[in-house]
Amino acid sequence: MAVSVRASVLLTTTVSSLLFPYVANAASSDAENAALRREIAAMHREMMGEIHRLQARVDKYEHATALQGHKIAHSRRTLTTAGADEPQPIFGEQNIAPINHGPRSVNDSRIALPEGPAQSWSSFKAASAKDENVDIGGIKIGFPKGRPTISSDDKAYAFSIGLLAQEDFGGFMGVGQRGSESAGNFNKFTQNARRLRLYLSWRYKDWVVNVTPDFGSSSVDGTVGLFEANLNYTGLHNTTLTVGYFQPRMEEDSAERSGAFEFLERPTIVDLVRNIAGGVARFSIGGEHYEKRWLVAGYFTGQKFGDRNSSTNPVTDSQTGGVFRATGRPYVSKDIDVHVGVGATAAFKVNQTSNGRSYTFSDNVEVPLGETKLLTSGALNNISQIWAAGPQFGFRYKKFLLKGEYYHVGVQHNNAATTANLPSLNFDGWYVAANYTLIGHGRGYNEKIGAFTTPGVEYDFDPAKGHWGALEISGRWSVTDLRTSGATIKSGSLIQADGETGGNKQTVWQGGLNWYPNQHIKIMLDYTHFSVSSARGVSTDLLGRNGNAVVGRVQAAF
Repeated sequence: MAVSVRASVLLTTTVSSLLFPYVANAASSDAENAALRREIAAMHREMMGEIHRLQARVDKYEHATALQGHKIAHSRRTLTTAGADEPQPIFGEQNIAPINHGPRSVNDSRIALPEGPAQSWSSFKAASAKDENVDIGGIKIGFPKGRPTISSDDKAYAFSIGLLAQEDFGGFMGVGQRGSESAGNFNKFTQNARRLRLYLSWRYKDWVVNVTPDFGSSSVDGTVGLFEANLNYTGLHNTTLTVGYFQPRMEEDSAERSGAFEFLERPTIVDLVRNIAGGVARFSIGGEHYEKRWLVAGYFTGQKFGDRNSSTNPVTDSQTGGVFRATGRPYVSKDIDVHVGVGATAAFKVNQTSNGRSYTFSDNVEVPLGETKLLTSGALNNISQIWAAGPQFGFRYKKFLLKGEYYHVGVQHNNAATTANLPSLNFDGWYVAANYTLIGHGRGYNEKIGAFTTPGVEYDFDPAKGHWGALEISGRWSVTDLRTSGATIKSGSLIQADGETGGNKQTVWQGGLNWYPNQHIKIMLDYTHFSVSSARGVSTDLLGRNGNAVVGRVQAAF
C-alpha cells in the first residue's frame, strides 16, 4: 500500500511539471488565457500542498509499519491531539504488557477484592501504570482489576466504582422441635442477597473518600443500608488514618475481608466480639500502620450508623469505645508463614435509652439465611462496660493453612443503678480452621492487612486448554459459650440463683468447597452441622436444637 501511494505521488508530480509549461506557452498572447494561467497556478499550489501532506502521511505510515514488528501483541491506546493538517484525532501507540490470562505469578494471581486499605497517592500511581487505560484530553480511563476508574493524567484526581455481590441460596435439614417450643424459621430452601455493595471512591492526591451503600443483608434482604462513609489520609509511610463510618478490625478473620472468607460467614465468636465496639458502619477515628513483619491499629469508636434512628426509644447518650490490634510474623519463608497477634475491644459505655444501658449477645448458626437465632445471652441490663480480648494464630505451609482465634468477653454491671449486687459475667469462644488449595496458588499472607488472603488463579477457567481456575477445600470447628458462673442472690431475673445467665452454648462444624474460575468470580458451597444447648431463663422457645444446613453462594467482585 505504501509503495502504490508513493508511485501515485511521483506520477502526479511528473505530469504536473510537463503539463503546466505547455499550457503557459500556448496561451501567452491571450488575455483570457492569462487569467486561466493564474487559476491553474493556484490549483498547482493547492495540489502541491496536498501532495506534501500526503507524503508526510506516507512517511508516518511507513515508519509505524517498520516499528510494528518490534511491538508486543497488545498496545495501550492513547487519544492524542490531531496535527494542524489532520482534521481527525488519531490514536497514539504505547507499548504495554498484554492482558494476562495466565500463567500468573503468586502476587499477580490474587482475587480482586474491593475492600482494602486506601492506597497512597504514590501506590495508586504505581498500580495504575500497570493497567490498560485510554487518554482523552488529559483524562485517563481504565479498569484496574475490572474496576472502572477515571483519573487525571497525574493521578491527583481519581474516581472509581467497585462491586461486591453475594447471592446465597440453600436451606436447613433435620432441625426438629423439642417439647412445647415453636418450630422457628428454618426454611428448607430459600435465598438471600447477603452483600450487594457499590464501592464509590474519590481521591485528591493522598486524601481518599469512600462511600459504600449496601443493598444486601446479613439476614433478610430488601432494606438498603450503609457499609461505610469515611475520609482517609494516606500521606504517611504505610499508614492510613481514618475518620467517619468505618469497620475497625480487631480479628484476623475480619481483617481478611468478606470477599476472601473461607466460609460463608465469620465464626460466631468473631461476630460477637467485633460488634461490641466495631462492626460495619461504626463511627471511628484512628488508623493503622504496617511493615513487612508487623502491623498495629487503633481506633476510638462511637455509635453505629442508624443507632439513633428510633422514634419510640431514642438514644439519649451515645456509646463510646475502642478497638486495638497488633500482629507479627515471627517466621517467613517461601513455603512457611507464621502469624501471631492480639485483638482487644471495649465499650466504655453502651448506648443509653429509656430502658437504660442494656446489651444482648445473639447470633445465627453461621448460616446467613434469616433463620431463627438460637444463641443468645438474653438482655443484660444495667451495663457499665463490655470488653473482649484474645490471641490470634496462623500457620501456612505451602498450600496448607491452619489458623485459630480465642476471645474472652467480660461484662461489668453498674451496681449503683440497682439495689442488687450483680456479678461480672464472663463468656468465651474460639475456632480452629484448616484450608488446602487443590488447584492454583495457595492462600498467602498480606502484610498490608495483617491477615491471610485468597488463593491465586494461575490460569483462568478454560477447559479446552485444561485450565480450571483455583479450587480450595476448608474445614472449621467453632464454639461460643454464653453461659457464665458466679455467686449471686438476685432471683427472678436473667441471672439465676445457681450462677448461670440465661445464655446457652453453640457448637458448629463446617466443611466448604470454593471454586474461583477467574479473579472476579467465586462460587462457594458449605455444609454446616450445629448443636445449640438450651437457654435457661431466656425464652421457652429456645430449648436447644441440632440441625444441618447446605448453602451455596455466587460472588462477583471488581
